[in-house]
Amino acid sequence: MARSTATPVPARAPRLRDVVALLKPITWFPPIWAFMCGVVSSGAAWGPNLPFIALGIMLTGPLVCGTSQAINDWFDRHVDAINQPDRPIPSGRIGGHWGLWIAIAGSALSLAVAMLAGPWVFGATSLALAAAWAYSAPPFRAKMSGLWGPGLVAISYEGLTWFTGASVMAGGLPPPPVLAVLILYSIGAHGIMTLNDFKAVEGDRAMGIRSLPVVVGTDRAVRIACVTMVVPQIAVIALLLALGHIGGAMIVAGLLGGQLALMPRLIRDPVGQTPWYNATGTTLSVLGMLAAALGLGGVLPL
Repeated sequence: MARSTATPVPARAPRLRDVVALLKPITWFPPIWAFMCGVVSSGAAWGPNLPFIALGIMLTGPLVCGTSQAINDWFDRHVDAINQPDRPIPSGRIGGHWGLWIAIAGSALSLAVAMLAGPWVFGATSLALAAAWAYSAPPFRAKMSGLWGPGLVAISYEGLTWFTGASVMAGGLPPPPVLAVLILYSIGAHGIMTLNDFKAVEGDRAMGIRSLPVVVGTDRAVRIACVTMVVPQIAVIALLLALGHIGGAMIVAGLLGGQLALMPRLIRDPVGQTPWYNATGTTLSVLGMLAAALGLGGVLPL
């Protein structure tokens, strides 16, 4: 039988609903929350800045975070074809090289929008996109490391988005106390990101991913994660007290006390209890971010 010489039909353009699924809207909330903490921490009036706030929400959520999801799914498409074949790329709903083109287009659009918000926001966006590509794409594939992978996600989701919100409101570089607090919460977020690795220990070990639970074991990893979450919050409390933001410090301290009360259950069974802790302890930590931002912004009465 003669070999067919017909030219392969290119993959059709994906449907909008499949593109939205690729960008994973459920993941946009954490960076938008951190962005709003940055807005609040600035202490600036919202009214004159509402257009920039709306621009920042779009930038940190659908654009940068959504693009990072597209990047990750494109470079994980072969693994997802085995583990999660229903995702848009391995399922064929987004065929050909459309996944890569969406990731590239999202990066370009994010940078273009960031330019409208000023040089500091453009710089933060550039770093966030560089982290997203380094996290997923070879030769870096930082997600293979239990140190660099969670670190890049933490600084992108917490630090750079908080910086973006504060920078949008300040019209430039945020003041040192705001920078200090966003850095501390970025460090703490490394522990939160590490918790996400407990649900895939066996799979990570089989795939050669050197997550912290794989490298040091679940018992040591959960303790390291807890210390990493707690110590920066203690530093935030001390900083708020030093600056005279008593109300913010007291709220963060109370929320940290709640986390400490919940951690023993997590430590006893990190694999089984991580989803429970994320719904409880991590929520308290995220609320503490807002309390710290309210303190820095002078919103609280004390």
